[in-house]
Amino acid sequence: MIDNKNMIIAVVLSILILVGFEWYFSKNRPAPTEEQAQSELVQPTPGQATPNIPKAAANQPSPSQLGVSVPTAPGLPTAAKESSLMALLKNGDRIKIETPRLHGSIALIGGRMDDLSLPDYRETLEPDSDEIVLLIPKGAKDAYFAEFGWVPGGGQTVPTADTVWKSDRKTLSQETPVTLTWDNGKGLKFSRTIAIDDKYMFTITQSVKNTGTSAATLFPYGLISRRSTPEVSGFYIIHEGLMGVANETLKEISYDDLKEQGQVKDTATGGWIGITDKYWLTALVPDQKAKVNSRFLFRRDNGEDLYQADYLSAAVTIAPGQTARSENRLFAGAKEVTTMDAYNEQLGIDRFDLTIDFGWFYFLTKPIFYALLYINNIVLNFGISIILLTMGIKLVFFPLANKSYTSMSRMKKLTPQITKLRERFKDDKTHLNQEMMELYKREKVNPAAGCLPILIQIPVFFALYKVLFVNIEMRHAPFFGWIKDLSAADPTSIFNLFGLIPWTPPDFLMIGIWPLIMGVSMFLQQKLNPQPTDPMQAKLFLFLPILFTFLLARFPAGLVIYWAVNNVLSMAQQWVIMRRMGISGKDALK
Repeated sequence: MIDNKNMIIAVVLSILILVGFEWYFSKNRPAPTEEQAQSELVQPTPGQATPNIPKAAANQPSPSQLGVSVPTAPGLPTAAKESSLMALLKNGDRIKIETPRLHGSIALIGGRMDDLSLPDYRETLEPDSDEIVLLIPKGAKDAYFAEFGWVPGGGQTVPTADTVWKSDRKTLSQETPVTLTWDNGKGLKFSRTIAIDDKYMFTITQSVKNTGTSAATLFPYGLISRRSTPEVSGFYIIHEGLMGVANETLKEISYDDLKEQGQVKDTATGGWIGITDKYWLTALVPDQKAKVNSRFLFRRDNGEDLYQADYLSAAVTIAPGQTARSENRLFAGAKEVTTMDAYNEQLGIDRFDLTIDFGWFYFLTKPIFYALLYINNIVLNFGISIILLTMGIKLVFFPLANKSYTSMSRMKKLTPQITKLRERFKDDKTHLNQEMMELYKREKVNPAAGCLPILIQIPVFFALYKVLFVNIEMRHAPFFGWIKDLSAADPTSIFNLFGLIPWTPPDFLMIGIWPLIMGVSMFLQQKLNPQPTDPMQAKLFLFLPILFTFLLARFPAGLVIYWAVNNVLSMAQQWVIMRRMGISGKDALK
């Protein structure tokens, strides 16, 4: 027998399929194949190269053949203690970073990018709360920094983490790059030019001039070091940890997995490598035409977890009187969709848009995000945008939903006949099923049609959930009234009379106004549907709105608003259809 229990089965199976599909493939994405170690020269930037820059010989040894590797970022000496952030920033000369989207400084000791905050994003909803701090100097709690340099291939003296660089400027801005210089006193003069665009991308151009009498072989490198394991959200639908693209394949490694493996290596042309949080990213972007050895590394230092993402480019051999250059990039900022897409396209960074985890249903999730963004650019409120998007989705699926609701209305008119058949053949299930199927066929009713609106709604629900949960554009996005952040749960609760009682209920009792609206609308919509004649099924159906109210109460408020508005629109459509079919308002809610 086919009846309303199919709707429950459809809902449960759809959720299990979507969740299981996403979880399985997020854990089993194909890993890239390792290539042989690179043997090509890092080419100089067009317009900067001198005609006599040497090229690597065809048999140039690879870094692995020479036993060369990226240095590990220094930890704290055994007896050292963590210093305060302010003390570290005041200790030694620094180059100020001042752009509309980035604040911070660069340490002249080591030439590290180790102090960065995002003025567009705050810790809390309060406008005067602290800026989001991304990079933190070595020696501070939770140190997090990026470093570039050269690995010697034959005993040359190169800059280290303790080298004191000289700078031609005191401030780095979008209009004014800075150049750091250092002379090893043995025939090699190093310089490093740092530029920043109007968002979050640094361009680091390193050059080495050989004024000595013998050739020098050096390997350019870049690294990101992070001290201590950060707190992560722990949701399977989003990756937080180490990530990168090698050989056109995205690789995501959690902190726990890297702890177990210790080290993960790749060899590829171009790509990128970095460390991601839910909303923030720090990534190294080598020359996209050069072969590099990339690596994720974990180690313990004085009881602290240390994570490192690094790459090592091919050897550069510099003859006396010649200069070699290596251009690389560092992204440090917010994972804004339009920004990441632009870097992916304009700079040709392979699959850089994958830094935002749209999941395996990106073909649905990303268009929904862009639709929301387009509407928001007009109405300037993401809550209103969600409502308008919901209406748009309802219009797109109107014919299909109309057919479904018409079938459901016919089913509702057949309820008295079905009840009689159940009473007549209550001891003969086989005959009852046959009679009911004949009734459905005679009246041209599809009892499974009621599942279609739910099946349509579930993928959109998951896609919107992903958008609200993952995309930084939705972070701290207000609606109206008490909803100050659509990506967070409704902060009110019926159990403290929406704030009138000075008591904060536990999470499972935080049933706010919008979840209640959603639950009531779901209950009323259910009453419009054909009711099961089986008492147990009827009780289960009455329990579902309560279950969903508690289940969705801690979901992002924007998602609950979508569900509630969708319910109201569905009810309106179904009510009109039922009235046209001669079902009175009183009978419709029976």
